[in-house]
Amino acid sequence: MKIPRIVVAGATSGVGKTSITCGIIHGMQSRGYSVQPFKVGPDYIDPSYLSNISGNDACNLDAWLMGRNQVLDSFASNSNSDISVIEGVMGFYDGATGDSNFASTHHVASITKSPVVLVLDASKTSRSIAATALGFQKFHKSSHISGVILNKIGSKRHELLCRQALEKTKLPVLGVVYRNPELKFESRHMGLIPASASTHVKKKLVTASKIIADSLDIQEIIKIASAPAILPKVLQPRMKKPKAVISVALDSSFNFYYRDNLDALQREGAILKFFSPIADDNLSHSDGIYIGGGFPEVLASGLERNRSMRYMIRQFSEDGMPIYAECGGLMYLTKSIRHDSKTYAMAGIFDAETVMTKKMKLNYTRGKILSKNVISEQMRPFYGHEFHYSRLQSISPDSKFAYRLDVGDGIRDGMDGLMAHNTLASYGHLYFDRSDCAKIFVKNCKSFSRK
Repeated sequence: MKIPRIVVAGATSGVGKTSITCGIIHGMQSRGYSVQPFKVGPDYIDPSYLSNISGNDACNLDAWLMGRNQVLDSFASNSNSDISVIEGVMGFYDGATGDSNFASTHHVASITKSPVVLVLDASKTSRSIAATALGFQKFHKSSHISGVILNKIGSKRHELLCRQALEKTKLPVLGVVYRNPELKFESRHMGLIPASASTHVKKKLVTASKIIADSLDIQEIIKIASAPAILPKVLQPRMKKPKAVISVALDSSFNFYYRDNLDALQREGAILKFFSPIADDNLSHSDGIYIGGGFPEVLASGLERNRSMRYMIRQFSEDGMPIYAECGGLMYLTKSIRHDSKTYAMAGIFDAETVMTKKMKLNYTRGKILSKNVISEQMRPFYGHEFHYSRLQSISPDSKFAYRLDVGDGIRDGMDGLMAHNTLASYGHLYFDRSDCAKIFVKNCKSFSRK
């Protein structure tokens, strides 16, 4: 398969990868190309920016969660536009562990055989920028780096000094972006505010993307992207007949989902019905519920006010309806969320309370599923990640856990995956296509629908 593609990598976190990737996408689209965005790593927020500017849902590529073959399969099967643009994560060689580049941007670029554009923060350097670029180019025998973009340039003289220094590296300068307050986006405690959550952010994103696109050599970037290595063909999976209706929470509180997970559910025969735990008052004709991550603490008052939805979900759980929840979804299913010195009532399926903290838990996770549940029929290993600013307290000593973690913190003492009735909720996020999670969840939802 010939898939025009390019990876946008950074020397470190915070160099402006997301903004510049959006600028590249905007520039390509203004020249008549459709663009499919991807994001390396376990990230839900940056993909919302890529999706909004491209008009196509961004997909994640994470070697830890997915494994090598699934990264390649997902990339190939989702690359249905003229050009695929992959935004990296952290620094170019930063992987899941400190002793290798496994699950790094470089690892994904190698798996997908993609050319790389390296974004460099030039704000506090001039001639030394060449040493940085050369180091990234030579650190690995096959860096895939095809050019650099200089970000946060201060003046014409600053630009000239950097360009002169970079001539020795033979790496082309594909763009120079000057310091500009219009290019800075608001942030929240877990990173940028999702573009889907704010009209103001969406408008600013378009303005910033145009400014950046005008600062880049888009035509040369397209040229680099248009001469990639050939990838093996991927067989498209067969879609099964509809067999169950799964209600998926999707609003400003809950919007952290991997597109591949939703696709996997549909492929297994799920009809997805989206609802808002804040605004909607019923879940009629549902056979199962999926509540993803997000920021339930930010709109906790709205979630609390919607008593009918909270009570309905709790009643469905007690009736044995299959319910699967991750992170923010777990928080919503506890008795309450305490945030900014206030306590808000939640669904109360689990005998525990959620408390917001100032310390972030950000880990890849690995462990074993210990018992049969709504997404697994047997004991087996799993890979996932956790990303939250909360903890559970006052957990009932009778609580049952589905997961034991070898890597990661989980809910308590290396355990994750609270179970009650036919409900499973965890801090950990999973990738369904690495196992039969979607198949088993849909199967359980179908069985419930017969009652």
